[in-house]
Amino acid sequence: MSYVTNGYLETIIDWIPGMKEYIRSRDFPSFIRTTDINETMLNYLMTESETMLRGSPIVLNTYDALEEDSVNPLIAINPRIFTVGPLHLMQQHVPNDQLTDIGSNLWKEDASCIHWLDTKDIGSVLFVNFGSITVMTKEQLTEFGWGLANSQKDFLLITRPDIVGGDEAMMPQEFIDETQGRG
Repeated sequence: MSYVTNGYLETIIDWIPGMKEYIRSRDFPSFIRTTDINETMLNYLMTESETMLRGSPIVLNTYDALEEDSVNPLIAINPRIFTVGPLHLMQQHVPNDQLTDIGSNLWKEDASCIHWLDTKDIGSVLFVNFGSITVMTKEQLTEFGWGLANSQKDFLLITRPDIVGGDEAMMPQEFIDETQGRG
């Protein structure tokens, strides 16, 4: 029996300071729910959390009105935490043309889809973006892709070169043939 079917992911987490509403285990990224003590992102976050307590000022890319209930408990632990976001809006005030090339993303943007999107009706395209830290198996990515294909809707699927752990993030040719012009 897997965690997906045994109800474990529905476990309510109600002890996190600053969380007014409860969240469930499934709301956390998989690298937080892991039982693998060697998981790279888990170890990175543990190290960074320990460092935070000893650190100089810590700058968070948010603003008080948005996440005050979550930020205040952190400030109680370390009063040298400052909210300065959203940082992407400050980019326009920095006189460095090199920053405009990278924006606020961890990856270089590819705007080649804009022309295709302009040919579609407003609100008609499914948008999927796994963010900058999600990692999945090739099988999971393929399964997700087939879900999009079976929806019979136009879609924009954003992937990174490293989204598939240890493998190339390529969809099978059958998927490309099936979704020609729709994605």
